[in-house]
Amino acid sequence: MKLTSKTLFLALCALAPSTLWADCKALPGYDKLKPALDQAVAAEGSGLNLHMWGSIVDRDGIVCAVAFSGFDRGAQWPGSRVISAQKANTANAFGLDGLALSTANLFSVTQPGGSLYGLQESNPVDISVAYKGPATAFGTAKDPMVGKAIGGVNVFGGGFGLYNASRKIIGALGVSGDTSCADHRIGWRVRNTLGLDNLLTVGGVSGDPQRPDNMVFDVTDNPNGGTGKSAGGFGHPHCLNVATDGVPNTLPAVR
Repeated sequence: MKLTSKTLFLALCALAPSTLWADCKALPGYDKLKPALDQAVAAEGSGLNLHMWGSIVDRDGIVCAVAFSGFDRGAQWPGSRVISAQKANTANAFGLDGLALSTANLFSVTQPGGSLYGLQESNPVDISVAYKGPATAFGTAKDPMVGKAIGGVNVFGGGFGLYNASRKIIGALGVSGDTSCADHRIGWRVRNTLGLDNLLTVGGVSGDPQRPDNMVFDVTDNPNGGTGKSAGGFGHPHCLNVATDGVPNTLPAVR
């Protein structure tokens, strides 16, 4: 068979279909994600004060970096490694240049009766990527998820679009390991430290132009039980420490 550029391309696709389109060069790698995550965990005390996982994906949903803040991979909830990547995938999948939606903004709208109910079932996690070993590499620069598309949709706090200086979304960040409100606040701080919170003129649903994709606490209890109702449709329930998570404007303003 004559080797042409087309046949070479097809052969490469067959060998590594999930890595060809990775565009991680414009995004922080492990060497920047890890210290930013450590710094954010140290600064935030609104939850259970647990260690965290963080993941970054590019605009195609390819995992670019995974890190943890504890002394080893078991110092934070093991299940939160995949959840952090799932949150990053969600924020990327439903973020646009002109509209930033954090995963916290999707909570109410995806509950039964919400206009996006079922969204959380629409893009399942690729378990062959999520649980590929070796486990000893989890949360390191050689995490097996890196270079692969993880998939998944998660609709509680901790996932954010990453916006460059031109206010273009170039990927997303996901953080997991504590209450969903603490996840949101820690992820917010990580994005700020990485300098990828250039959203000042980007639309959002929070009502605060300085924090367009911040949590919205407008969920009132349902007297009949079940999920409460969000007045604006994009609300998120309070978590453990209402006095702290209920003051969303204490987070840094976006650039």
